[in-house]
Amino acid sequence: MKAGRARKIAEQVGLYATVTAFAALLAFPFYWMLLATFKTDRDLYDLKNNPLIFNDHLTLANLKLLFEKTLYLTWLRNTLIVGALVVLITLALALPAGYALARLTGKWGERLGIGIFLTYLVPSTLLFIPMSRIVATLGLQDTLWALVVVYPSFTIPFCVWLLMGFFKSIPKDIEEAAMVDGCSRARAIVQIIMPISLAGILSAVIFAFTLTIQEFTYALTFITSSGQQTVSVGVPTNLVRGDVFFWGSLMAACLITSLPVAFLYNLFLNRFISGFTLGAIR
Repeated sequence: MKAGRARKIAEQVGLYATVTAFAALLAFPFYWMLLATFKTDRDLYDLKNNPLIFNDHLTLANLKLLFEKTLYLTWLRNTLIVGALVVLITLALALPAGYALARLTGKWGERLGIGIFLTYLVPSTLLFIPMSRIVATLGLQDTLWALVVVYPSFTIPFCVWLLMGFFKSIPKDIEEAAMVDGCSRARAIVQIIMPISLAGILSAVIFAFTLTIQEFTYALTFITSSGQQTVSVGVPTNLVRGDVFFWGSLMAACLITSLPVAFLYNLFLNRFISGFTLGAIR
């Protein structure tokens, strides 16, 4: 009895210790960015100082440089605009495509799904040259519309594959029963299938928006003016000048940009995980 209780306590202690270690490891980058944001340059560059604490007084100079000397707020606005439009386009195309491939009988549905997913694996470093020709032909150089047109080329394939696997986990009997009761297929999809698929849809939204925020190659290639840049390009190109790195302002920009994304992931973590796991059942 006592041995079993001791073993149970030891397992719980080991579990909490492991979780605490992983939590500290994952939280450390945010702690480091927070430190660098409010540290003075003297505190940052002095090798004799302890890098994990504030050795000097706190400063707001890094934030002042970021918000007053750069177009950071404009870059944030551009990123949100592009992200919202790309997510809408991705959902508009990936939802019907994923559903159609999930309900396609035979091996063709699976083969087409794998083929679409393989297009996502093609790196952007191989595609930015032909993509630039398309952008130039459309007359979208140095505009946010260039990114809105190009970004779905890698968000749609993965989201189609993800949603296809999720739709396959939903029995056909559900929509067939709704159709027997008088619903059209479109109405059954909207009123029955979509609410059940909320976890998978949310996973696709988070994935597409995250990719939009962190994409660098296309944004650097198609956008040249500072006022049209997104965060992923505007921050490094304007805060890294030759061999001069504005570390405090760089870390402040990264912290402000990453916190909402981290909060979004944690807020919908259960639904996000269920979307991936259910989509992987088949």
